[in-house]
Amino acid sequence: MSSTIQDFLSTQSKKSGFALDSREFADFLSENDSLKALRNEFHYPKMKTLPQVDLSLVNPEEECIYMCGNSLGLMPKATKEIMDRQFEKWAGMGVFGHTEGELPWAHCDECTLDGIAPLVGAEPSEVAMMNGLTVNLHILLTSFYKPTEKRHKILLESRAFPSDHYAIESQIRLKGFDPATSMLCLDPREGEDCLRTEDILDVLEREGDSIAVVAFSGIQYYTGQLFDMPTITAAAHRKGCLVGWDLAHAFANVPIHLDQWDVDFACWCTYKYGSSGAGGMAGLYVNKRFAKDERVRMLGWWSHKMSTRFLMSNQLELDEGAAGFRISNPPMMLAVGLMGFLEVYKKTSIEQLRAKSINLTGYFEHLVRHHLGADSPHRKKSSKVSCSIMTPSDPAQRGCQLSLKFNIDIAKVYQELVKRGVACDKRYPNVIRATPVHFYNNYTDVWRFVQTLVDVVLHLEEEHAFNGSLN
Repeated sequence: MSSTIQDFLSTQSKKSGFALDSREFADFLSENDSLKALRNEFHYPKMKTLPQVDLSLVNPEEECIYMCGNSLGLMPKATKEIMDRQFEKWAGMGVFGHTEGELPWAHCDECTLDGIAPLVGAEPSEVAMMNGLTVNLHILLTSFYKPTEKRHKILLESRAFPSDHYAIESQIRLKGFDPATSMLCLDPREGEDCLRTEDILDVLEREGDSIAVVAFSGIQYYTGQLFDMPTITAAAHRKGCLVGWDLAHAFANVPIHLDQWDVDFACWCTYKYGSSGAGGMAGLYVNKRFAKDERVRMLGWWSHKMSTRFLMSNQLELDEGAAGFRISNPPMMLAVGLMGFLEVYKKTSIEQLRAKSINLTGYFEHLVRHHLGADSPHRKKSSKVSCSIMTPSDPAQRGCQLSLKFNIDIAKVYQELVKRGVACDKRYPNVIRATPVHFYNNYTDVWRFVQTLVDVVLHLEEEHAFNGSLN
């Protein structure tokens, strides 16, 4: 844990008079959180509304322990209000809703750009909101991956999200190359979980002349590692590579500066930290260096400039910037999810959120190590269950998420957590991912999660004493 977070916790503990690991201290931090009012902007589930909860183990009326914003963010209250108004408009206007009213459907994607673009450090003209993440990745690679006999490789992490892996693999095949020789997957060092920046840079220096595209994730979904995007981008550019980032776990999680870093292209989903709803409208970024670049791409009606789009001449006038990568008219109901989120975001900034997140995740790390770490004073010599943190301890190398690695059947840990009203997720073979989200989670949520995790570990160890197996 960083010295800055240690200082924060120590200072606050002295100020409150409560012990670091006490519920009272967690409540004190939550009450004195300058962003605490944001929680009221979201619908927060209760124990009784979650499936699979054993109501004999919890208070049904109590709020659940929601630590799964890395998979699906909670619903902003504003979203339903905006959606209801759009349904009323549809009922009352019919087709005229395309161009009239609060959110003209034909332009509803464009209505989100001024709010979304600053979250990725871009100008609105460099951003388009459309499709799903993997579709946008395909669209971008179709245009930017132009392999040659000399430069045909795509560099990615070995444990990239499956959808990214499959998309890259298929793009290589579609361009007539073999993934076995054109897909360069980078592994961590033996015995380590995370990639070292110096190892990524070494590969770029050694293999860069054969790499067409670097296609990393901003934050690694499995480990929670935040990559050094500006350093990697600059190193790749020095070797003549194009650089595209999958920001699925970075968007609305950490500050992003795509223009400042001179990234070539990027894409992201919005339903995690962007709380746009399951399968929400995804985003795409194309650097303004390519604004008038008419490289071959996948086209549709919405690629055509708005000024002449409805002349229906079938003579393409390609729109400039990211807008020229759009294909179809935007889905109104998905745009509403973004508008609801942006109503919440207007009340804060990514810098304020990041400052809270560093302390909140640091507190989470402290409690896990204090109660379950190898050197924890609470662990018995007879303890059979081990829990370690896979995610880097340095706040500059992570976002909200901590990936907790266990030495036992992860399905058992997950099942017992869910029974006790915890929303998190499991990733095989041995990881529980848990995420205190800066928009709506507080220090008390974190304290409750760790206490519940400790209870689960003790329960499983007691069970082990009777059946002799934790596997």
